[in-house]
Amino acid sequence: MKRFTYKAKEHSTGKVIKGTIQAETERVAGKLLVDRGYVPESLKEEGGGFADKMNRVTSADRINFTRQFATLVGAGLPIAQSMRTVSEQTSNKAMKSIIEEILADIEAGRSLSTAFEKHPDTFDKVYLSLIKAGEASGTLDQSLRRIADQEEKDQKMMSKIKSALAMPLITLGVIIVVFIYMMLEVVPHVESLYDDLGEELPILTVIMVGIKDFILGYWWLCIIAIVILVAFLIQWMKTESGIKAMAVFKLNVPMFNGLFRILYMARFARIAQILLSTGVAVLDTMHIAGESTANVVVQANVDKAAEKVQSGRTMSDALKEQEYILPLIYQMAAIGEQSGKMDEMLGKAAQVFEDQLDEKIATISAMIEPIMMILLAIVAGLLVGGVLFPIYSLVNSIG
Repeated sequence: MKRFTYKAKEHSTGKVIKGTIQAETERVAGKLLVDRGYVPESLKEEGGGFADKMNRVTSADRINFTRQFATLVGAGLPIAQSMRTVSEQTSNKAMKSIIEEILADIEAGRSLSTAFEKHPDTFDKVYLSLIKAGEASGTLDQSLRRIADQEEKDQKMMSKIKSALAMPLITLGVIIVVFIYMMLEVVPHVESLYDDLGEELPILTVIMVGIKDFILGYWWLCIIAIVILVAFLIQWMKTESGIKAMAVFKLNVPMFNGLFRILYMARFARIAQILLSTGVAVLDTMHIAGESTANVVVQANVDKAAEKVQSGRTMSDALKEQEYILPLIYQMAAIGEQSGKMDEMLGKAAQVFEDQLDEKIATISAMIEPIMMILLAIVAGLLVGGVLFPIYSLVNSIG
């Protein structure tokens, strides 16, 4: 989808308006404007430069919009007026343009869900389903609040996971920088000292000298190899096989003790609870909640279960047969089927998983620290053995 900046007149009033619109081509963009009752005066495709990327819609922008919109709708203001007020208070240009497009569709007589559906990059299927359910049941403000609550929970959880992973990555980066510095600055002096005295280098120092010579002699080859490898991985991760391989890796990643499995189950259960509580059908709920996990393997498991539900099986039995669905999900689903409170039971499962995530993140953070210390000790030992020990031995032999 391309984004176009337009200037047009309202056909009925002649009022000049400016904004942006998304479409495949300029011609399609012009037709969309005409369909909305505008007479296009100018239409220009936006570039994909740095400024545009900086103005992209973030989850925080979407949460703020949803909160404000829910508050205004809940206060009894008409939807169009609520949307216009939120637009005036929005500073992000990309988000503002999307709100203006939604407002234009609403004023043209389209339903709110139809207006939102034109922006799938900003509003996912969960969001759209809740908008549609809230619009149909007259509980739009409640649906919007549920969306915002869930996105905030998800954002906080991902922030915790990223924070837990950030420190070891920073430590590893420091270790690599120190190691390279020792290779290029310290090891050559040790080699030179031994050469001047006609002494034979220890085996560990010889290995380090070999690494240093390779880096200095083939640094350009190293850079090319790294660039090619990174480019290949980036492209491969966009392919179907790459996406699936990464999904499987996350589900089975060592050291993390099922962290991502619990994360996906928490997402699935929470989204399913919200959708079911707003009246979305079970099959639609399963497909949407499965997609919301953002893992194609888990999604495939849920879709298989949905097919079995469609053929007459219970949701709990269908989920029980899937490899990556944790037991608590289908156990609570079975209780929900018996009690008629499926959404409530899945909500309880989600809460258990979210509590487990907090505990596991804390455990992983505590576990990573000693691992990093061990790694630092190994690097320090190599440096001592390959640099300081040879100097000490040389001084003793001269003495």
